[in-house]
This record gives sequence, structure tokens and C-alpha cells, in this order.
Amino acid sequence: MPTGAELFVDAIQSLGIDRIFTLVGDHLNEVLEVAGARGIPIFDMRHESGVTHAADAWARITRRPSLSLVTGGPGHTNSLTGIATAFLAASPLIAVSGSRPTTAADRQGFQDIDQIGMVRPVVKWAAQPPNASQIPFYLGRAYAEAVAGRMGPVHLTIPVDLFQAEAGAPAALPSPPAKTSIPPGASETERLLSLLRAAERPVVIAGSGVWWAEAEDELREFIEKTQIPLYTITMARGLVSDQHPLCMGYADPALNRVVLDVYREADLILVLGKRIDFRFALGGQRVFPAGARIVQVDIHPQELGMNRRLELGICADVKATLKTLLDAIRDEPGWTAGSWLTRVREWKAQWERRMAEASYSENDALHAAAFHRELKKALPPGTLFSWDAADFAHWGRAIVPALTPGGWLRLGPLATIGSGLPNALALQLANPGKPVALVSGDGSFGFYIAELDTAVRHNLSVVFIIGNDAGWGLERELQRAATGRTGTVACELRPTRYDLVMKGFGGEGETIRSLDEVQPAVRRAFASGKPYVLNVEIRGLRSPFSEWQIAGKKRA
Repeated sequence: MPTGAELFVDAIQSLGIDRIFTLVGDHLNEVLEVAGARGIPIFDMRHESGVTHAADAWARITRRPSLSLVTGGPGHTNSLTGIATAFLAASPLIAVSGSRPTTAADRQGFQDIDQIGMVRPVVKWAAQPPNASQIPFYLGRAYAEAVAGRMGPVHLTIPVDLFQAEAGAPAALPSPPAKTSIPPGASETERLLSLLRAAERPVVIAGSGVWWAEAEDELREFIEKTQIPLYTITMARGLVSDQHPLCMGYADPALNRVVLDVYREADLILVLGKRIDFRFALGGQRVFPAGARIVQVDIHPQELGMNRRLELGICADVKATLKTLLDAIRDEPGWTAGSWLTRVREWKAQWERRMAEASYSENDALHAAAFHRELKKALPPGTLFSWDAADFAHWGRAIVPALTPGGWLRLGPLATIGSGLPNALALQLANPGKPVALVSGDGSFGFYIAELDTAVRHNLSVVFIIGNDAGWGLERELQRAATGRTGTVACELRPTRYDLVMKGFGGEGETIRSLDEVQPAVRRAFASGKPYVLNVEIRGLRSPFSEWQIAGKKRA
């Protein structure tokens, strides 16, 4: 008779889950032994939160559910931050925790804690199978819950004795739900076409919904047919390259201030697969003028009109919507952009000049903007980015273009600083042979620094680019702005040689102190074929992002 561990592995293979993210623990030994014997790739890490972050990133990158497997008790509690990050990012993570034997429940057993109660607020669904034979059913149900409606994480607690037990006849494994593509209604399509045809100054904002819908080709064809300028944000960054003549860069005003002029002048803003959330000041006038006409297309009806009155809200799949629009206009004569596109391009050039001017200073210390200007020149083609927090990273996001679909990974709405490192490992794991870079501040880098060991053990040649200003730079700037004083509280760190830390783990690295060192060091790092830390000594300076944050606090 099969064991619960064997049924678990049977079930995940049937569901198409082909990798396990884990940190070993004695609740997991039976299932890991079975998985290893079956040849399932096992990505073992150094911290359970790193495990769930990497699994979340894998789900976002591959656009399908992922599996994390951690031990119970503190392993479970450690994993919660990654699960909560996936929850706000609407990422289909199946988070499984082991547990004490069922016979030890409620009897002061070792590591006995209410795991289901803890995780329930940050998952779509959580449960514990009652016996070993039910494990396939519960995994199938977890998979279905993760991908239904608004995607998101789910959780199973599986006691160790269920993995060890011989199971009776296994419960049926529910089939994964078929992916649906809900098109817009005929009246909604006609209304949207009418608005588009009448608009003289339209703009498109594309968000993660375009990525999840796999609608990158339709988006590109749509803007090329209509000649409407495009701005991208979240997982849509790079779906249409920033070098495309109709892609104008970041839709986020914190990283691309001139979009405020664009939104102010636009007579129609088409928002595709993007929540009108905090990134857009909750739909307020700080970003969108009072009279702005906004059309929003989203698969989740609760998003439509949540924070902002809409000219038209369409509850539909973004890919199906774009296909419907393209079918309707395909035989029409070419649309013309006129002077509007010229003006938008001028605004884009204005912002690029501003960023170029920011990179020059009279001070000998390296300016983050100057570093990123040189970084762009030395990057291998097709470099994929995991961006963490820090003014250093925000300067990079404002300057470095997004060129590759699925190659611009961010922290998500929970802004879980530090998760950029495990995210980068997942990004490299999903893209073997391609150049991958983490861009992080020194504060953020410290959260999961032990995962450098993971990078070395799994031969992941990520280049870790660390802006080292010996402090929590963004918080330092926020404190100085609030108090008017140069001194700070709890913001200062040591100027640690992170390149030497990387060498201690078995990788390579070097420190960059001047502008002329940037390009040669970047080329050496990517050519090394090893995990490589570039420890960049920089001045602590406000980025456009922190300026936006400070201005927002003053308005509040």
C-alpha cells in the first residue's frame, strides 16, 4: 500500500508541479525521500521565508502554481512572510507545512501550534487532510483554489504521521480547473471602440493582468494598430520593450514623474489589468485629474470603480478584450497619432534628460544615478532583473529600461524588502543560461544573505549589485525630511564588504568605488559564470521614489 508521502508526490506530479522549494525538517523527510527518488528537482534553501519568497517568484515568472514545503512550528511561522507577500501579489503559491503527529495535537506536543489559524488571514484557503488517503484530494482542491478567480496562495498543514502512514484507497484527485477567457460583452466593446475612436489624446496603462493573461502579443499589436502611447507597470514591465517607439516607460509617477503631465492632458486613459491602487494615489487627483476619463479592464469585478469613478468598467480577460478590439478594427485604415504622440515622446525625452543630469555631481563619491548610467552600457543583452528596495534600486528602476517579458521582478504590494534576493534565485532558476541581476541596497541585502550559499550550491550565476551607503537610505531621507535634522535614529549600518561575504560562501565579488570601474567590473561579473557580488560604494541620496514618498507625506 502506498504511503501518504507517495500519494503526495503522485498528486503533485499529476498536477504538473515539477519542482519543490524547501528547507529540510524532520516532518518532511519521508516526502523528500520519495520526491528525490522520483527525480523531482528539489531547491533547498537556508530560511523558510526565503523558500516561500522563491516559490512565489517562481509562480509569477512561470505563470503557474508553485509548491513550497517547510517543516512545522518555527518553519511554518518563518514561512508566513513569503505567503503574505504572495497573497498581496495574487500569486498562486501552494504552501505546505509539516506538523507534529496528529496524536500529539492539543496535548502540549513538541512544536504544536495552530498553523491553520495563523495562516488563514493571508491565504485564499487553508486546510489539513484528516488522513493519508485524503492527501490527493486536498492537494487538488488547493490547486483549484489557488488559480480560481483572483489567484493567490493556499495552505495545507500535513502532520508527519500522515506522510508516514500506509494509506487506504486514495481519494480522487480533482482535475485542475480549465483556464477560462471571459470576453467583453458586445455593448461594452462597442462603447470602448467609440471612446477610442473619439479620443485625441489617449494613453494605455498595462499592469500584471496583461502578464497573467499572456497577452503581450495582443498588447503590442493593439498599440501598433492604434498608435496609442503605452506605459507599463508591475509584471507588465518589458512585455513591450521600453525601446519600442510606442512604449514610454514606467506608468508609476514615483519613477517617471512626467507621466503626471501625460495623465493630466490625456482625454482617455485605458487601464488594462492594473488595480487603481496606492501606486496611483488610490485614484486621487495627485495622479489622475478630477475630469480624467478612465476605462478599466479587469478580470476581477471588485476592482472596477473601487477607488475611482470610471467612464467604463469592463469585467473581462485582458487577452480576450484585446483580441476582440483587434478583430473589430483590423480592416480599418491605419490610425494616426498626430501631435499627441510627439508630445508624449517629448515628455519621455525630458525625463531621460533629467535622469542624465542627476548623475553628474561635483562630489567624488559615486552617485547612484551615475552608476546606473554606466551599468546600462555594460549589461549583456537580455539581462533579467530582480529589483529590491533602496534608493539605489529606485534610481536604477528610473534609469534602466525594461526590455524583456518576465524580466522585471519586483517585491509586490507588501513591499517585502529583502525578498529580491530569493526572487533573483528563482528568476535564474527559471531562465538557465540567461544573465540575471539583483539590484538592492545594503540594508535589504542583509535579510536573506545566507541564501548566497544557496546560489553557490545550486550554481546560480546571479550578479548581486549592492548599493552600499552604510545605512537604511530611504528611511534616512524620510527622517531627515520630517525633522529637518541631518542626524537619524536606527538608520546607520557598517560599510560591510559584501563582496568578501560572497567569497566566504564560495562565490566571487569585488568593490566598485569610482565611475571608471563600473563597466569593467560589470562585464567581469557577468562573464564569471559564478554568483558574483558587486559591492558599490555610493553616496546616500534621495531618489525620485523617496522624493515622491516625502511629497506624499507632506500632502497628507
